[in-house]
Amino acid sequence: MNQTVSTPAFSTPVRSIRIAVLAMGGEGGGVLANWLIDMARANGHTAQMTSVPGVAQRTGATIYYIEMFPVSRIGAGQKPVLALMPVPGDVDIVLASELMEAGRAIQRGFVTPDRTSLIASSHRVFSMTERVAMADGRVDEQALLTACRAAASRFISFDMMRMAEQSGSVISAVMFGALAGVGLLPFNREAFEQTIREGGVGVQASLRAFASGFAAASGELIVPPPEPDAPAKPDPALALQQAARESFPAATLEIITAGLAQCVDWQDIDYARLYLERLQPFARFDKTSGDPQHRVLLEVARQLALAMTYEDTIRVADLKIRAGRFERVAQEVALKDGQILEIREYLHPRLQEIVETLPAFLGKFIVSTGWLKALIERMTSEGKTVETTSIRGFVMLYLVAGLKRWRRSNLRYAHEGRTIQHWLDLVLDTAQRDPALAVEMAELRGLVKGYGDTHARGTDHFNRICAVLPRLEGPQASESVQALRKAANADESGAALSALLARYDA
Repeated sequence: MNQTVSTPAFSTPVRSIRIAVLAMGGEGGGVLANWLIDMARANGHTAQMTSVPGVAQRTGATIYYIEMFPVSRIGAGQKPVLALMPVPGDVDIVLASELMEAGRAIQRGFVTPDRTSLIASSHRVFSMTERVAMADGRVDEQALLTACRAAASRFISFDMMRMAEQSGSVISAVMFGALAGVGLLPFNREAFEQTIREGGVGVQASLRAFASGFAAASGELIVPPPEPDAPAKPDPALALQQAARESFPAATLEIITAGLAQCVDWQDIDYARLYLERLQPFARFDKTSGDPQHRVLLEVARQLALAMTYEDTIRVADLKIRAGRFERVAQEVALKDGQILEIREYLHPRLQEIVETLPAFLGKFIVSTGWLKALIERMTSEGKTVETTSIRGFVMLYLVAGLKRWRRSNLRYAHEGRTIQHWLDLVLDTAQRDPALAVEMAELRGLVKGYGDTHARGTDHFNRICAVLPRLEGPQASESVQALRKAANADESGAALSALLARYDA
């Protein structure tokens, strides 16, 4: 005999809502977690939040874990048991303040295709390992995006940091808006906004950021139509871009256009024109993307832009006093109204860098005058701390950056011009008989980078490899150069490179 037993409604299994927030220091991750807790409690839910400090190499990355459960489903005399940490495979929503943080959530198993909605900002903040790598140590963004799409049941991503900057707020407010926009929680938009208002700090800026995130995530973002074009003078930069489109294959235009912009920013429009002129002999290498000849043009375009915009003292000073840098630092430290920001830079230019910055005649005079050379070396031997947020420190670097107008007359400019042309001639000559080897020789120029000791070390490694190139003719030449380049990037001492070069010593 079958018997049916009815049970009280509250005993029906109900899951808590499980949310993990991954954010870095200064991004308001704690504020976002508290908003979620306050909103849940104000709207008929019991809620709990814990935080787990992450790694310092990710600028104080922290995981905030929130669980919320509807009070109406709690039986008399019962209390829900809420977890203290996210469990792999059992998280409903993951909010990541940056693309690598989304990758870390996937790596830890918090994101699964059967359960998890992943909301992540598409911008990048490079990790310490990416920054200190001898070569290009950046993680492939496209690979990260592909992994996010595959791992999550639903993936929402856009540049939330840019929206935060435009709104004058922090990224957590945009993330809060994105969460509201996708409708994953049982609360309406008014509940989210009321939570921000009750927080009482930076309310208007946070509401603006919230609205932008909500609009982007819900598909309500409206791009205003462009204003009618007003008559304007011809833009030389646009003319150069048009010249590039007429001379180079479409697949290379993204890199070439970026190179033009970099050269204009580093010097002026004439310098960008020189970039195109130097690249012109390689225009005929326009085969399909898988062909080594196509890669010659791509790699030369990339490395030429980097080589022509080398980091001299003028460039370093210019970058350190830009308004955008002050704004970025203020955001990184979460500067609040009424607080004073002080930025101190430690600068240690060597004698060589100083004389190369000056007009050629003056630089040569200093190098050839023993007592003056010794005096400058003694004055700069211990470096100097410059406070760029002070008038004195800012003006000092402003004057150095102002030497840009005379850069073409200094020793460094002439030296770099000769070495760049020698490298281009070498690659062009090689490309006509061995495109694969030419690609490696083009990429080899990437060893020369940075300034000071880093630049000197990279130049030495580059020159040592170039010295053995005549001995590397043959079908395995490209593989040999690639191995030497990787050895040069293996350690700062050059031990790995020296060991490999020993094989080619006569």
